[in-house]
Amino acid sequence: MRHITTGSSFETQIGYSRAVVVDGWVFVAGTTGYDYATMAIPDSIADKCRNALATIDRALQDAGSGLDHVVRVNYIVPDADQWPDCWPVVSAAFAAARPAATMVSAGLQNPEMLIEIEVTARVPA
Repeated sequence: MRHITTGSSFETQIGYSRAVVVDGWVFVAGTTGYDYATMAIPDSIADKCRNALATIDRALQDAGSGLDHVVRVNYIVPDADQWPDCWPVVSAAFAAARPAATMVSAGLQNPEMLIEIEVTARVPA
């Protein structure tokens, strides 16, 4: 088992890894739109979605995988009416993978987050 971190203060304070690699699988924790180096977050849900996917892609790359190898994605959005703003972003990010996906409307840890994305991917053989 290998643990991947972004150095996020959330990972340290809460006690989790951005991703865990085990037996050819990569499990990426729920990821929000923060730039984890600066802990800044953009205003729009689409920009938060882009940031979250960029963080996820870096973790997947560190694991020897990538967005094209995602098999499952879960989106958590507090305001379901904002979800369509993310469709072009996620459609482009997962154009090749076309993973099984679920969107749930639920509260997040901080109100500014607006979206959290969790993925499962394979490390290609």
